[in-house]
Amino acid sequence: MTDETIQPPRPLEGLRVIDLTRALAGPYATLLLAGLGAEVIKVEDPRGGDLARENSPYVGRDGVVVERQHDDDVSISHLTRARGKYGVSLNLKSPEAAGIFADLVRDADIVVENFSAGVADRLGVGYAAARAVNPRIVYCSLSGFGADAPEGGKAMDVIIQALSGAMYTSGEPGHPPVRFGVPIADMLAPVFSVIGILAAIEQRHRTGVGQHVDVSMLGALTSFVAIENWSAMAAAGMESRTGLTVQRLSPFGVFACADGYVALVAVHEKLAQGLFRAMGQPELGQNPRFSGRDVRVANANDLEARINAWSQTLPTAEVVRLLEAEGVPVAPVRHPEDALVDPRVMARGETMSVAHPTYSSTVDLRTSGVPIKFSGARIGFDEALAIRVGEHNQDVYGRLMGYAPEEIAALTARGAI
Repeated sequence: MTDETIQPPRPLEGLRVIDLTRALAGPYATLLLAGLGAEVIKVEDPRGGDLARENSPYVGRDGVVVERQHDDDVSISHLTRARGKYGVSLNLKSPEAAGIFADLVRDADIVVENFSAGVADRLGVGYAAARAVNPRIVYCSLSGFGADAPEGGKAMDVIIQALSGAMYTSGEPGHPPVRFGVPIADMLAPVFSVIGILAAIEQRHRTGVGQHVDVSMLGALTSFVAIENWSAMAAAGMESRTGLTVQRLSPFGVFACADGYVALVAVHEKLAQGLFRAMGQPELGQNPRFSGRDVRVANANDLEARINAWSQTLPTAEVVRLLEAEGVPVAPVRHPEDALVDPRVMARGETMSVAHPTYSSTVDLRTSGVPIKFSGARIGFDEALAIRVGEHNQDVYGRLMGYAPEEIAALTARGAI
């Protein structure tokens, strides 16, 4: 084997993760860990498995369908979130669950769960139980409101968007709040969870002891909302909800074209002058209403109306061409299907295709990769994928944990796994 054929390692190789998560927020955290090279063992209830297994649409022998038609149809949500993970089944309410969980944790490095606050402890799989078996364990709880919240508080992405104020950062004044089109709370909190996990692993290198990492979905998204000073804008009389544009940075935002929309940024003087030249109206640069940054902000409504009056007469491609020729940052507003096949993100593995393990599909089922590049490491997912609940029971409970075949059979018969 030549040096050119030797692949570099992945950054987290050698770390083992016990994944108690379900739905999206928790599974996305463990998906990132898997893509970075950790060995992820996903634990599912034998009576149905992860909630995402029931998410429409499905893919199978009939292609992509809204309703499951066959037993081997697979939810595309599960297909994307279970990549690179070994799947075992474990009934956490069974009498044997605490002992089996202890065996799983004994040689693990990380546990991730996203139950509502208090549920993991009540089931006997919380941080205290894990630490008693393995003091080096890094245990991450990802919940709606934090592990110290009153038990029972359930949270979904739309609930967190509402409570965080994020819904009111978009949309027009006087109009209804706008839900983000992507599940931003479900995606943001896992990123903070991975940051916390890796920070705790680094501290463990120095101390030899693990710890509990506690991430709140509400806190994660609200911290992003708080990056803007809403009270200061209100005190200054500045409108915080301005729809397609950000008037305190005008011209900045989305403008209509004859056949679509463009996003443009012309905040600074050089960019504003370039915009005016692209519009064929260079004299606007000497107009006292638009000849400086503060006056452009003060007269944002008039300026934006002039930009829209120009851009609406031209195709998107022509608006982009004219603005790029003047060095003004601009981009067409693309449909997600077009964005996911951008050659730049495909080449970097930031989006990637998934497929049913048995049946081909005429549809490119493109999903997220790990959007990080390393100079001395690689990213990517193992071939492990639990299409069936408990698909890797024999491998994990037998090979890794040393359970005898008859013991695995007995636990299966009793409904424990």
